[in-house]
Amino acid sequence: MKLKHKTEVKAEVDMTPMIDCVFLLLVFFMVSSTFVKKEADISFALPGTAEQSDSVDIPDEQIIQITENGNVFLNDLEYDAPTSSDMPELIKTLILFKQTADANKVPAMITIAPEDNVKQQRVVDVLNACTAAKIGNVTFAVGSEDEDG
Repeated sequence: MKLKHKTEVKAEVDMTPMIDCVFLLLVFFMVSSTFVKKEADISFALPGTAEQSDSVDIPDEQIIQITENGNVFLNDLEYDAPTSSDMPELIKTLILFKQTADANKVPAMITIAPEDNVKQQRVVDVLNACTAAKIGNVTFAVGSEDEDG
């Protein structure tokens, strides 16, 4: 008497629909995401003094003043609204300044002079504008000279 062996049925899971779903989700999240430009690393020098024995060429320097309420002044002219974080007018002017300095073969320098209670984000907005104009020589002013302690 022959015994019949039951054939084992292997359970298989079809992976094709799952792979399709994964790729659809991947495409969906790639399309629906927004790309945020990270803030660039801006090299700047803190104020200080240094002794110099040789004469040096005086670079073309502009002063950007930032008031407590967020107004930005370049050479006593106000640029952009205090709520504008993109600062297109300032960037356009700084690009022209950089092109002029390059044409005259002098380094373009920016000194940022914020008031005491300026929000840090406004200073970062000005630094981003300098980066957009490709100006690397950025320094900060320490207080005003007419202040008496």
